[in-house]
Amino acid sequence: MSGCSSPARFKPFLAMKAARANGSGQRDPERTEMYKPVDRLRVHLRFGPTEILVGVLASRNGRIFFQYAPEFLAQKMNLSPVRLNLADHVQSSFPDFFLGLPGLFHDSLPDGWGLLLMDRHFARAGIPVEAVGPLDRLSYLGDRGMGALVYRPAQKVDQSGRGEVDLVALAKEALRVFEGEPGNILPDLFLLGGSPGGARPKVLVAYDKRSNLMVSGVDAIPPGYRQYIIKFPAKSDPPYPGEIEYAYSRMARAAGLRLPDTVLFPGVGDQKSFGIERFDRDGNDRLHVHTLGGLIHSSHRLPGCTYEMALKVAQAVTRNREDVLALFRQMVFNVVTHNRDDHVRNFSFLLGPDARWHFSPSYDLTYSAGPGGEHSMTISGEGKNPTFEHIRRVGEEFQIRESEVIEITGKVMEAVGYWHEFAREAGVPKQVADRIKASFIPIEAPSNSMKSGTRKKPFRR
Repeated sequence: MSGCSSPARFKPFLAMKAARANGSGQRDPERTEMYKPVDRLRVHLRFGPTEILVGVLASRNGRIFFQYAPEFLAQKMNLSPVRLNLADHVQSSFPDFFLGLPGLFHDSLPDGWGLLLMDRHFARAGIPVEAVGPLDRLSYLGDRGMGALVYRPAQKVDQSGRGEVDLVALAKEALRVFEGEPGNILPDLFLLGGSPGGARPKVLVAYDKRSNLMVSGVDAIPPGYRQYIIKFPAKSDPPYPGEIEYAYSRMARAAGLRLPDTVLFPGVGDQKSFGIERFDRDGNDRLHVHTLGGLIHSSHRLPGCTYEMALKVAQAVTRNREDVLALFRQMVFNVVTHNRDDHVRNFSFLLGPDARWHFSPSYDLTYSAGPGGEHSMTISGEGKNPTFEHIRRVGEEFQIRESEVIEITGKVMEAVGYWHEFAREAGVPKQVADRIKASFIPIEAPSNSMKSGTRKKPFRR
């Protein structure tokens, strides 16, 4: 199965990050010469209390190599079934846009916010960012990354941020760092904020709803606590991003999408922070998570994939019609609610200890204009103005009956009819909710199509 088109390199992006971390874009030959990058890493898979060696990553002359461990091959568990061969030979020639890593391991690396924090960590240690390789970054994450993969040896990270979490203080610190203000960074932020993906500042915490207490999300969590990702609103965001995403999460559940628990937390000023429960954790146990982009070796930085491609991957990897329908339902929801930031890193698949793949719960559902005003992934070739007919054609390709398509679109439209109620309860100001509602696309089946019943509440612009 082939991947989607992707850019060749992102040198300007990396140079920008290096300049931000160093205070200049100038390379320091002396400091670069002193630093010895990590050239070998062991990769382990941690399911519950069990940890098994997956294989070894090595770097030679700027090129990354990987080889599975014999004991892992004996498990016959394929962690990346599309692009990485489950074989005993040394593999290489991985995409430049993944820093030369297989997508399986590039998925462990953050982008945006997490990359910024990581660069600040290396700069604070006197290491020029341009001298830092992908194995250094994986070593920095160690066992603090998303999913079930851990990397050894792990770099030492200041552990003083463990324990109870002051969320408002963290939010203020995160916004200061995100805006590029100088100064030392709280150890809590390095520890809790350096592994999640996405552009907005965020942290990993464990939260107990009964006591309303919050502790570090990188340790073994106490009974009654659940693990969450909490996003902080930034100055560059449109107003009320947390409230909007929370309203979207409630609307998505009403539309039949599978979502983790979501919570609004105190933020800075009058805007809240959005929290979503991690689906790669079950208590203290881990689940292996793989993004669509990582599976098919496609970068999210350039649109090029289609929903048909995503559904083919879901069909091939999960072999489960319910998972295919779940992705199809999310496609319909994204179309109707103008969520056009629907790129390959915003869809994932989960592998549990039973070695069965499933489409993950939905995440990053919110209003977004998308690249050039279009969906990142097209629907039957259409990215700007998809209609019921485009959706029907996609369904037909995957043996989703027209009656099922009508039922799914009808349920989404019914949920969208309650947008103002969801928005009001989340604290989204009416004028903001009105602007978002005006962008929604009513997907109605033609009058000559099969009927699936009447909706309780009609769609209104």
